[in-house]
Amino acid sequence: MAIVNVSLQVIPCVPENEVYSVVDKAIDLIAKSGVKYEVGPMETTMEGEIEPLLEIVRKAQDICISEGASRVLSVVKIDYKKEGVTMDEKISKYR
Repeated sequence: MAIVNVSLQVIPCVPENEVYSVVDKAIDLIAKSGVKYEVGPMETTMEGEIEPLLEIVRKAQDICISEGASRVLSVVKIDYKKEGVTMDEKISKYR
């Protein structure tokens, strides 16, 4: 299967002073998953096969709820092409 990029932004409905701690738990899930990822100021981008990445998206939402969010708004972007796509090919020239 082709390598894809999936970007995830979770916006948990919690008191403002708790937002970062809940988002940190979602990022920790991604870090522990073993997929290649990069944290940005607005979203985290992951690289891998689409099924495991979408499962991470689902689990990230569950974590937000388990951390007290009454609702979670998730913004997901998927970059897919038949031959695969990597984060390095898109951003290496900027590093």
